[in-house]
Amino acid sequence: MRTYKLTIAYDGTAYKGWQRQETTDKTIQGVLEQVLTRIVGFPIQIDGSGRTDGGVHAGGQTASFKLPGKIEEEALRERLNQELPVDIRILKLQLVPNAFHARYSAKSKRYEYRLDLREKPDVFTRRYTYHFPYELDVEAMRKAAGNLIGTYDFTSFCDKKEEDGNTRSIYEITIRQEKDKLFISYYGNGFLYHMVRILTGTLLMVGKGTFAPEEMKAILAAKERGRAGFLAPARGLFLQEVYYK
Repeated sequence: MRTYKLTIAYDGTAYKGWQRQETTDKTIQGVLEQVLTRIVGFPIQIDGSGRTDGGVHAGGQTASFKLPGKIEEEALRERLNQELPVDIRILKLQLVPNAFHARYSAKSKRYEYRLDLREKPDVFTRRYTYHFPYELDVEAMRKAAGNLIGTYDFTSFCDKKEEDGNTRSIYEITIRQEKDKLFISYYGNGFLYHMVRILTGTLLMVGKGTFAPEEMKAILAAKERGRAGFLAPARGLFLQEVYYK
């Protein structure tokens, strides 16, 4: 058997998330498996680097699958892109060592959350940004983000307990403003269910003055979801890149 790695970009607007589901065929994983199975002529299972929620986008999701022999990678990539919907694209397809697994081999990930701060939403980016028309103290948000860097139990910032626990490491959070758009980038070894969206909602509440930057430590220590901020909408979130050794 040979193992292949996919790098995938998708617009998640029309989908119920990454993971295949029995109740719908509108998932990224499900569509990829259907198309790949049709091309090669036998059932294929794809393993993703992790799940993205319904409505979340990706510029660099990764997945892996196995085939019983070597294929021409570029030819298969082109064939996939011919048959996939226009909102899913295979950026790269490559042969990798058989020990590779898109999820278990991943070392870190980078997400980006995008916001539109103007009075009325930008007609061209409204599907890919969260419209948040408020004046924000961006420096306070940066101070709050600094208090989230490190290895912690992030139970307060997630909506589900994971089997391996809720401890994760955030290496970097950067916040940059470009006129009326705000971009929050999160880089860490892994992220829990809804974690990035709750972190974003919490930082926005800091920006509005609801929380002080120093309160992040107390919210972390509480390990209670109710202590953190709101769940920011899925449409502003992008999985930017998955990093491997």
